Amino acid sequence: MTMSAHGVLHVAIVTTPIDVGALLSRAQAPGVGAVSMFLGTVRDLNDGRPVSGMEYEAYAPMAESELRAIAEETCARTAGLRLVVEHRVGTLEIGEASVAIVAAHAHRAQAMDGARDVIEALKQRVPIWKREHYVSGDREWIDPTKVRA
Repeated sequence: MTMSAHGVLHVAIVTTPIDVGALLSRAQAPGVGAVSMFLGTVRDLNDGRPVSGMEYEAYAPMAESELRAIAEETCARTAGLRLVVEHRVGTLEIGEASVAIVAAHAHRAQAMDGARDVIEALKQRVPIWKREHYVSGDREWIDPTKVRA
């Protein structure tokens, strides 16, 4: 964790529920006028199939390293940006948060763009795999790079 006025403040792969309040608190600082949060949650329907839960797996050291690289690259492009990022692994129920990205900046556009840039790169680059659990009892690995409408 880097304790600086801006930059990557926290990046982690976690096995426990994401504490949104704690992440927001880490991003706050004097001069922050905008905080944008992306929260990815497990939904109950995907491609027309009822979902009962989701399982996330990762090679944690590599996933955390790549996630940190993405956060550092994003901060390098936007002076003054503060980022806090966590991705959960394990079995999650409907409605639980799988990923949280908090981007803080003096201005809203930079905060919103920062959060968006991190989630888009994460989906393409971070080795985290997800397997949907369906109401029917089936389970299926999902391609995280597949663009959904």
